[in-house]
Amino acid sequence: MTIYGSLFQQFEENQSADPFVLQNKKMLKVSMAYGQVWAKAGSMVAYQGDVRFENKGSGGLNRIVKSAVTGEGVRLMSCNGQGEMFLADAAADIQILYLDNDLVSVNGNSVLAFSGSINWDIRRVQAKGGMMAGGLYNVELSGTGYVAVTTDGEPVALDVASAPTFADAQAVVLWTSGVRMDVKIDTGGFKSLVRGGSGETIQMAFGGQGHVLVQPSEGVVTGGHQQGSSSGSGLGDLFGN
Repeated sequence: MTIYGSLFQQFEENQSADPFVLQNKKMLKVSMAYGQVWAKAGSMVAYQGDVRFENKGSGGLNRIVKSAVTGEGVRLMSCNGQGEMFLADAAADIQILYLDNDLVSVNGNSVLAFSGSINWDIRRVQAKGGMMAGGLYNVELSGTGYVAVTTDGEPVALDVASAPTFADAQAVVLWTSGVRMDVKIDTGGFKSLVRGGSGETIQMAFGGQGHVLVQPSEGVVTGGHQQGSSSGSGLGDLFGN
């Protein structure tokens, strides 16, 4: 018997041997020939070859404590072996970065995978306005290697050096080194308060040198829990009701 149609040709595997490559915009192909990879627990959808997975939780006692206290973090699995691995997370779009002795500050739930050579930790973000919430926290990825993050739709990368830059906290995915972040409170004045406000009271303000990545959705989730558009932020559950 014969199967007709272009299905298997249209969706055939990307033959690139690069460490991280997009199979499509919602699926990441990882070549295991380059060594250990850290991936979001449960994100493996397929692999070919001999790949082994070990759940590492929040990654060490210090980071487990930080994750419990801050609500920020990501459950990781260690991936080792030979072959190709395919990762995805709820059909979210995937973006790939290569860090060359650099760092990015990322919403924990947006982390999909990164090279074993990348260091990571939960960091307190220095922001004046953060004092109102008891502190702001993000996952910092640093070093040299590949990083893959997820976005809800296709994002925009804003150059914060070109103009004063502000974003909804629930839409911010990450920012690069050299970027300064603060919290802006915008009530819209007395009339806005009387009428119930605009719903954009708390914003993130960015300056310095670098980029901030903003997704077209106000549904960033944090700490492994879905917050929806009414509460939560890219820095932990700090701006909720």
